[in-house]
Amino acid sequence: MSKNQASPKWLTIVGIGEDGLAGLGDEAKQRIAQAEIIFGGKRHLALVASFAKGEPRPWPVPFDPEMRDVLALAGRRVCVLASGDPFFHGVGAALARKIKPQAMHVIPAPSAVSLAAARLGWALQDIETVSLHGRPLDLIRPLLQPNARILALTSDGDAPAAIARLLTELDFGASRLTILEALGGPKEMLRSARADAFDLENINPLNVLAIEIDPSPQARVLPLTVGLADHLFDHDGQITKREIRAITLSSLAPRRGELLWDIGAGSGSIGIEWMLAHPSMRTIAIEADPIRAARIGHNAAACGVPGLVVVEGIAPKALAKLDMPDAIFIGGGGSDTGVLNAAIKALRPGGRLVANAVTLEMEALLLAQHTKLGGDLTRINISRASPVGSMQAWRPAMPVTQWSWVKP
Repeated sequence: MSKNQASPKWLTIVGIGEDGLAGLGDEAKQRIAQAEIIFGGKRHLALVASFAKGEPRPWPVPFDPEMRDVLALAGRRVCVLASGDPFFHGVGAALARKIKPQAMHVIPAPSAVSLAAARLGWALQDIETVSLHGRPLDLIRPLLQPNARILALTSDGDAPAAIARLLTELDFGASRLTILEALGGPKEMLRSARADAFDLENINPLNVLAIEIDPSPQARVLPLTVGLADHLFDHDGQITKREIRAITLSSLAPRRGELLWDIGAGSGSIGIEWMLAHPSMRTIAIEADPIRAARIGHNAAACGVPGLVVVEGIAPKALAKLDMPDAIFIGGGGSDTGVLNAAIKALRPGGRLVANAVTLEMEALLLAQHTKLGGDLTRINISRASPVGSMQAWRPAMPVTQWSWVKP
């Protein structure tokens, strides 16, 4: 029997609010009083200092996500104090990855988001939530939809002003921001301002930011579908165009939690839209040109997926040691058999590969692979109306041959 299974329910996780002991029930107080060791932030430990009898242990700096100090005490009476609901962006989730539920007794308190919704009268099921605690503010960009209500967990007192500036830059300046500070405690306070007139100061580091989105006609709203307009990406012409991109992403068929390799990523548009499908999605963009590689990072942040990983290098050599992909996309300009073969070899069983060809040489490779391995071949022709003198006529774009294949 492993140490963390030595005694049933040896670990108690107690959610605690800014009101400290006053907000705890009898069971939570009893568990704290009986604990031999109590872990928590310095603020949490101070809230129970007059009541707890066990040894207080502040979290180490930097924080250890492996929870080694807690695991080393398996079988003893250990209590962990957490802010609000321990399983809403809290320490409870980190502990649950290491300790079985049967060994934990959890007593949650209302999360900061629940308290904020209660103060504002907002229905939780109708709002968007995002944690920006120690994470890039760009993560809020995909949530900026007309009339949306957003509750954002922030890192400090500077974040609300930074978010207000971002909203103003993106032409959401009329949006209303409400800062909910020190929720549930004696210093609780609510203050509001428009994004483009934000002048609030001395903001408590413990705050939740509520945002009511009000876009101008020029606001940078990211549509909730694949095939974003090309102008939303900075590019030098090497970009999978909107209509082709929509078809390509349909063929790639994103599924929750999957990893995409975007080989020869250009502007990064395919990998970016892959990640926009769900917050759990991941992309590794492989790009040989350093200017384009830097541009991909910029585009990813501007579209609200700053976690996209850019690998600057030449395939297939640059593919070595990357995490195994669930799907692979290869753009249309190449003609390298080595890249295609390396991608096929790297793909996990059941994974999808989609390759687009605009050159005869690349098309020949795809035709050969289709003959050898099967899959689907599609010819995509797009024409756009454009002026011819005083009238309009169709101008065809370069046709694209697409091979899509699922690895057995």
